Amino acid sequence: MGLPGGSRSGVSQLRRGVLQFCVLALLRDGERYAFELVRELCDAHGLVTSEGTIYPLLSRLRKEGWVSTVWIESDAGPPRRYYTLTDAGRLALADFAGEWVPFRTAVDNLLDSEGKNQ
Repeated sequence: MGLPGGSRSGVSQLRRGVLQFCVLALLRDGERYAFELVRELCDAHGLVTSEGTIYPLLSRLRKEGWVSTVWIESDAGPPRRYYTLTDAGRLALADFAGEWVPFRTAVDNLLDSEGKNQ
C-alpha cells in the first residue's frame, strides 16, 4: 500500500532529480564505468538504482557536456566505457552544491518545526 497523497512518488521524483548530481559527485574523484556507479549508488542509503536507470542518465550527462567517455580494454571481458567529469560538469556540480545546502536546510527547518506552531 502506498503512502497517503503520493508521498512515495514525490520521494521518487526527488531522488531522480538529484541522482545526476550524485553521479557527478562520484566522478569528481576520477573516472568510473557504469556498473561501478550503480554499485556505489546502491551502497548509499536511498539512492538505489539500476543499470537501466544509469545508462540513460549517463547518456544525458554526456549530451550536456558534463561527462566525457573513453573505451578501455578490460582483462576480464569486453572493453568498458569509462566516464569522466568535464569542466562543465564540475561547474554544474558546484552550482548544485551551492543551491543544495540552503534548500536542504530550509526543508529540514520546515520538517523539524512540525507541530511547533500549534
